[in-house]
Amino acid sequence: TGYDLPKLYTGSEGTLGIITKAILKLIPKPETHKSMMAIFDELDGAAETISSIISNKVVPVTLEIMDRVTIKTVEDFANIGLPTDAEAVLLIEVDGIEEVVERDAKKVIKICEEHGARQVKLAKTDEERDDVWAARRSALSALARMKPTTILEDATVPRSNIPDMIRGVNEIAKKYGLQIGTFGHAGDGNLHPTILTDERDKEEMEKVHKAVEEIFDIALDLDGTLSGEHGIGIAKAGFMAQELGEDGLQALRNIKYSLDPKGLLNPHKLIGDGSNE
Repeated sequence: TGYDLPKLYTGSEGTLGIITKAILKLIPKPETHKSMMAIFDELDGAAETISSIISNKVVPVTLEIMDRVTIKTVEDFANIGLPTDAEAVLLIEVDGIEEVVERDAKKVIKICEEHGARQVKLAKTDEERDDVWAARRSALSALARMKPTTILEDATVPRSNIPDMIRGVNEIAKKYGLQIGTFGHAGDGNLHPTILTDERDKEEMEKVHKAVEEIFDIALDLDGTLSGEHGIGIAKAGFMAQELGEDGLQALRNIKYSLDPKGLLNPHKLIGDGSNE
């Protein structure tokens, strides 16, 4: 009964109080797992696969996506045999008891093929599994080596809108002459458009700031949110009214100042510079 305080404090970014103790519930290590890479020539096929996997009651422990820019950059960096002509790859892992994993892996492969995957590579050994996940682990490092400055966002959209989001990011990159690679956690629509730039180039940084604003615009237009996991902090606080509306933002400020009337806790984060009035 009463207010659910753990949920209130979760995601508050230190603006409501300081968490001094947390009780976590752990799950046992899974009995087994299977990893696979699905290669797609069309973004829509990859997105349809993501939605179909979830709707078929398969819950992968990991379901990642990389776009063409990221695929090529990672392959140039790590030389692990990625298909640089593909529009997208999905990296998928299921785990659990052996019987369930076998069933889910077969189901996932079938779903991928039904939605146009030209190939699904199933890792048969731990070494092959490591190769599959080396691609995802290398994504940010590979992109970061291209330019001195890396700006990584985490706008999140419904799974069905992933193709439109990636296409929108690509159009923004073309519009401003920027290098942007997109990868992320496809299972929950959490994408990481990663802008490669040089903060010493003031003219280009002006384009970067405009590009970031337009990336947020697209995410919100696609029923998404500004941040799926990295948080708002100071950098995105100015965009909160765009997502929540002025009334929604003021409601958050009212909660903030009812618990922290002097505004001492992590000031200016999340809700901007609203005053206690």
